[in-house]
Amino acid sequence: QVQLVESGGGSVQPGGSLRLSCAASGSILSINDMGWYRQAPGKQREPVASIISGYRTNYADSVKGRFTISRNSAKNTLNLQMNSLKPEDTAVYYCYADQPSRGRSWGQGTQVTVSS
Repeated sequence: QVQLVESGGGSVQPGGSLRLSCAASGSILSINDMGWYRQAPGKQREPVASIISGYRTNYADSVKGRFTISRNSAKNTLNLQMNSLKPEDTAVYYCYADQPSRGRSWGQGTQVTVSS
């Protein structure tokens, strides 16, 4: 299976930026799709952004135009550039990787807090 480790979370003021990274290791050759979810306190985990088949990107309506997902296959990393952050973006962000034969793997999550 794949091991995923997120980094880059932290605290920022509204309007600020953060860049999350997710490092993949283990059985990475069969990874198809990757993406990010987030979970705010008291809420269900929700999709944020994904990369399908290595190039097609999808975004939640709430982050379109502010977040950019990218994947560096050579470095086995997934990134999420988050600009114009809002208090409602506060959540734990999780990356995932899908493998046809092994299903979905999740990282441990990284906290993002947007507050003045």
